[in-house]
Amino acid sequence: MTTTRTFEALVDEGVAVPVEGWDFSWFEGRATEERPSWGYARAMGERLACASAALDIQTGGGEVLASALSLPPLVVATEGWPPNVAKATALLHPRGAVVVASPEDAPLPFADGAFDLVTSRHPVTTHWSEIARVLRPGGTYFSQQVGPASVFELVEYFLGPLSQDVRNGRHPDRARAAAEAAGLDVVDLRAERLRIEFHDIGAVVHFLRKVVWMVPGFTVDRYRTELRALLERIEAKGPFVAHSARFLIEARKPRHP
Repeated sequence: MTTTRTFEALVDEGVAVPVEGWDFSWFEGRATEERPSWGYARAMGERLACASAALDIQTGGGEVLASALSLPPLVVATEGWPPNVAKATALLHPRGAVVVASPEDAPLPFADGAFDLVTSRHPVTTHWSEIARVLRPGGTYFSQQVGPASVFELVEYFLGPLSQDVRNGRHPDRARAAAEAAGLDVVDLRAERLRIEFHDIGAVVHFLRKVVWMVPGFTVDRYRTELRALLERIEAKGPFVAHSARFLIEARKPRHP
């Protein structure tokens, strides 16, 4: 009975938390994740301080962009999910940034060569030809992305073993090839795998609600049996351990064709 009450209470907590934006502070004490050694937000801020016109693609709730100490004279952010558009607008407008609602799979609604810096943290997709188009000659694309088989220990717990093609679908080598095919020069490419620990089932529920592409169609009712078994596993063996994959890519548009 104690386990049952604990299960329902933890699940209810994971379901009740809003999923807008990319603020992960709710996980404190419930889940942990190592951070990449390169410090994306700090490095992004350094580049923003030197830019004259910047674009942040798929900005989420605008939290990462807003963390920069200094923004260039022109800053635009795009976001496709309406709740995040509203959150990003409230956060970024006071900083002088314009938020544009733009679907993730649509062409960027900007002129050729409009920006000398384009950034993006954890984009769902990267449209390299569009990035190359809106960059000025000599401009830079700077992005931290999700790498191959990220958190797949958790994903495959729910979905079962996935194919090697799926596991390698976000490989940094593919990003390099796509960037170069779009006419960009890759000047930095680094990858790391980082430890994640889930300490309770509520954290798992909230994570899968927030990062919806991990287990497509996830609901508590659909996976109640698996969630209950996972709670028992955590109680018996300690935190559920997974590993995120991250890579940093910096690509530059040549000054001359």
